[in-house]
Amino acid sequence: MTADSGYFSEQNVARAASIGIHAYIATGRLKHGEQPPPVRGRMPRDLSLKEWMARRLKTKKGREVYARRKVAAEPPFGQIKQARGFRQLLLRGLQKAKGEWALTCLTHNPRKLFHVAAA
Repeated sequence: MTADSGYFSEQNVARAASIGIHAYIATGRLKHGEQPPPVRGRMPRDLSLKEWMARRLKTKKGREVYARRKVAAEPPFGQIKQARGFRQLLLRGLQKAKGEWALTCLTHNPRKLFHVAAA
């Protein structure tokens, strides 16, 4: 499991470990394109949970696993915002807003297929 720094807490890390999930949760932010310095050697035993997670993410495996976040669910949101210009909901009320968002998501992939077929 991977998550950004907004989800990091010792409680979340401990809960994931208790149910057998190998979590890779960012502990802070890096500038875009900035790579953390690689680490070598064994993990010290006296690290806090936050330091342990930060070091885990700096390992070669940690960087590879965390990089997979970029190929999962994030691109469609960027495409909807940028290519379609969907910056705000037009309808008011939770039920109407949910419906508007559901319609936007429902039409995302068929719209992409239509544009590919038309080209």
